Amino acid sequence: MLTSLQDPRDDQIATVLVDHSTGVTEGDRVILVMREPEAFPIARSVAAQCTRRGAYVQTLFYSTEMQGDVLRLGSDRQVEWVPELWQQAMEWADVCIDLRGFRNRHEYDGIPTERVTRMRKAEGRISAMRTAQTRWTLLRIPNEAFAQQAGKPMREVSDFFYRSVLQDWEQEGRAYERLRASLEGTRDVRIVGNDTDLTFSTAGRRYIVDDGRINMPGGEVFTAPVEESVNGTIAFEHPGVFAGVFMDGIRLTFRDGVVVDATAASNQGFLHQLLDMDDGSRRVGEFGIGTNREMDFFTNDILYDEKIRGTIHIALGRSYTECGGVNQSSLHWDIVKDLREQGTVYIDGEPAFESGAWHVLS
Repeated sequence: MLTSLQDPRDDQIATVLVDHSTGVTEGDRVILVMREPEAFPIARSVAAQCTRRGAYVQTLFYSTEMQGDVLRLGSDRQVEWVPELWQQAMEWADVCIDLRGFRNRHEYDGIPTERVTRMRKAEGRISAMRTAQTRWTLLRIPNEAFAQQAGKPMREVSDFFYRSVLQDWEQEGRAYERLRASLEGTRDVRIVGNDTDLTFSTAGRRYIVDDGRINMPGGEVFTAPVEESVNGTIAFEHPGVFAGVFMDGIRLTFRDGVVVDATAASNQGFLHQLLDMDDGSRRVGEFGIGTNREMDFFTNDILYDEKIRGTIHIALGRSYTECGGVNQSSLHWDIVKDLREQGTVYIDGEPAFESGAWHVLS
């Protein structure tokens, strides 16, 4: 039974996550990650539905505020610690459903950025295990702080949230599949836009559709570029965000797959720390294409912004092995480029994206 504080659509979202996104069945071992208290209503619905399907559910709680305490009070060893319990959970689980609340993006203000980077590197190891070993999905649950970050009224963000999740994903998936099929087997990609001319190869790499079976909301077609093939420059209209740190005006230049120059109008030092996280963090692990037609504004949250139709994104760091990628890194950081007003994407020399739309989706 729903509590009085729950939106009746939360049960619908739980059904999407359990049945469509992860396909929970009898006997499955499910790790339910509840990040922040506001995730509780949907977490409760998810746990109940998993139980009805005969699955075994364990819940892990995570809090940005408690992690902030570790960053402020802990030793370097404590900050860099990879919790054994989280590792064991990913080894135990068949399914991971990660419900992410939201906290004030200034929560880590005053903490040296190199400590934040160390903690994120440790968390990245758990993320890599989740990706490799479970059927997984992530969902960000908006609140007032999220709405403030997006610069929108809470009622508008709430409507945006439910619209973007509660879609006919079978129908949407068929549309995304048309785009994927048009890209599969192609070789050369060139992105031209504002202060941008970037080229790379996807020869021999697989394009994959995210129709809500990976992240929710879904709405993406992605691949792993050939690591050493990335050349040129890309500039980003909206901030890159990592661990609540905003980096405005990011501009990256690649030579033979490696970032050789990186600037930002704000927090450039933190950008360089991310690039120096490990041997793989200066390489591109992902090229993604936003396809979700219900997303029409930026929220400065990557789980939403990378899905906006008319955008593309690259991820620095770890690549997806299922796409054929081989780059290893504790970092996987998506940065979104907005091509809706200006930009062309050429596939094997032919324009495939113009005037804010992919030809095959127009």
